Amino acid sequence: MATMIEENGPSSHEQPEVSSSSQARQKLEGLLNKNMRIRMTDGRTLVGLFLCTDRDCNVILGSAQEFLKSTDTFSQGEPRVLGLAMIPGHHVVSIEVEADSLDDTQGFGANH
Repeated sequence: MATMIEENGPSSHEQPEVSSSSQARQKLEGLLNKNMRIRMTDGRTLVGLFLCTDRDCNVILGSAQEFLKSTDTFSQGEPRVLGLAMIPGHHVVSIEVEADSLDDTQGFGANH
């Protein structure tokens, strides 16, 4: 149901439709400060806290660690500590959210 615009602004008794872009935004906001693993085109894997993204799919990770070999778990391999890292969107191959950080998040289809 669309909001009707009156002379004094939107009608207070009607609810606006929830757009798909606002649903996507809510999902992204639910992932903030979750531990993520991002695989990149050059084979590196970065693990850290999801802090930010933009419309170009660039991602900012906090407390990031770099793993040179692709791993199946977050704890394998010898990490290099990066701290705050920006990953350009065109270098992202895949993004995974650590299952433990999704325990309190609903609706993301995580396999526990």
